[in-house]
Amino acid sequence: MTRSSTLTVREITSDQHVAAIAERPSVSFLQTPAWGVVKRDWRSRSVGWFDDDKLVGVALVLYRKAPRIRRSLAYIPEGPSIDWDSVAAAGDLQRWLAPLIEHVKAQGAFGLRLGPMVVTRRWHNATLKNALADPGIARLRDVPADETTATGTALAEQLTALGWRPPAATDGFAAGQPRHVFQLPLEGRDADDVLKGFNQLWRRNIKKADKSGVVVSLGTAADLPEFHRVYAETAQRDDFTPRPYAYFEGMWAAMTADAPERLRLYLAHHEGELVAAATMTRVGTHAWYSYGASTTTKRDVRGSNAIQWRMMQDALAEGCSVYDLRGITDTLSENDPHAGLIRFKLGTGGQAVEYLGEWDLPISRVLYSAFDLYMKRRS
Repeated sequence: MTRSSTLTVREITSDQHVAAIAERPSVSFLQTPAWGVVKRDWRSRSVGWFDDDKLVGVALVLYRKAPRIRRSLAYIPEGPSIDWDSVAAAGDLQRWLAPLIEHVKAQGAFGLRLGPMVVTRRWHNATLKNALADPGIARLRDVPADETTATGTALAEQLTALGWRPPAATDGFAAGQPRHVFQLPLEGRDADDVLKGFNQLWRRNIKKADKSGVVVSLGTAADLPEFHRVYAETAQRDDFTPRPYAYFEGMWAAMTADAPERLRLYLAHHEGELVAAATMTRVGTHAWYSYGASTTTKRDVRGSNAIQWRMMQDALAEGCSVYDLRGITDTLSENDPHAGLIRFKLGTGGQAVEYLGEWDLPISRVLYSAFDLYMKRRS
């Protein structure tokens, strides 16, 4: 493909979308056709970029209708899936975005939001430990990164120049997908090496689960009611609003139909009693820990640690390069309850990763501003 060739964007079938995903090392599970089925309150469409008749990029576009008008916000969570390294190096981002903008505009979109799964910065484990121990450091953004990527830097500059609105800095979890996540690199490692990278508490908890007789197994759709029972108990204990059972039932049906390995349910039993459960999602070489739950009783047998270790081992055995523990916040302050989350994940020996984040382009500034105000009032 030459740089001067013209790209077009049009809808593609789910089969075309799945086939395109299979040709890449990985894309976000939020960019699979199955995720469009899961998000029933959004209208979803699979689209592709074509160079003549060759499919060169894909995206799942979700449309959220604005109240009282027949216009929508177009949203591409953790996507689209294109060769971002080549786009950034060529400096031709607008060549890819222009046909996408025209396509969603024709579908009635008043604004477009996208959040490419492009890494901008990484902080290694030792750097994070030192930052958490320093009372003068309150935010991750104030800590010099160990790695800054050329692709992330170039894309941020190009989006800014094209008039896109950057993600706002926030101290907690914002709406949309997390900009900061915690990942455990797996490439070139074996289980012994990963285990050695855990801190003493993680290793002790895994050993305790084993000595206590915790048994981890794979569940099926028939186990979803028990998973949801423990998940609802976790939500009540930890004071968050649980998703309804129908959500997980729909997610299981959609994602396992897309690909059998896409979603798995792990169950930890102790003396025949379910004490913890979790789901793992995988696309290509990227595995994500998505939902976790544990009972209030028998927490001392460390079923949750046993499940995490089993999921990491399975990800390793299947050739994954990353085990993703998903979102963390920007906070490093001990006075913030979110600091405990990063401390827990830090024990795996992994690293903090910053993505490019979600960028917005108002197509109709008036409608975009009104919708933005409406969403802020709702939250």
